[in-house]
Amino acid sequence: MQEWLKNVVLESETVRLEPLRPEHEEALGLAAQDGELWRLWFTSVPAPDKTGAYISTALRDKEAGLALPFVVVHKPTQLVIGCTRFCNAVPQHRRVEIGYTWYAASHQRSSVNTECKQLLLTHAFESLQAIAVEFRTHWHNQASRNAIARLGAKQDGVLRNHSIEADGAYRDTVVFSILESEWPSVKKSLAHKLSRYRAD
Repeated sequence: MQEWLKNVVLESETVRLEPLRPEHEEALGLAAQDGELWRLWFTSVPAPDKTGAYISTALRDKEAGLALPFVVVHKPTQLVIGCTRFCNAVPQHRRVEIGYTWYAASHQRSSVNTECKQLLLTHAFESLQAIAVEFRTHWHNQASRNAIARLGAKQDGVLRNHSIEADGAYRDTVVFSILESEWPSVKKSLAHKLSRYRAD
């Protein structure tokens, strides 16, 4: 079952998701500097000097069959503009989470996030035959919570004191999910959203 998550390249009109490699360290560091994203205390974006460790951790989870991390490549410029991944995979129950998602500030509030989520959800439900896809975010990350809800995910609940952060603070985690039965409607909604981006 560790072979459930296999290397794959996912591609749409504007973005290409490529498996994360150690060689992406410099490009990811540059992407994070666009908006100094690591300064947002409720996100997991690595500081420039922590990018190597961030990649190593992601690749260890990949080796264990728990994750499949990607870099997000902006096709018009061929620049790495962020990161996302399948994570916390439970192959025997065909459940997976989409998380660790962040984009350079100059590509936020664009079609990029919708395109990435469309690619990942299509792969999860139509190739991996997932029965549910989860999303988790920090209680205080209201922008992320709103973005997840706009995808069509429903809130399952809040995990209180779910984890301890680097500075010792306790994190409450909000859990959302999309079920296999909900995917056809979510798929239509995402296609509609993307058509509106293209019309603008």
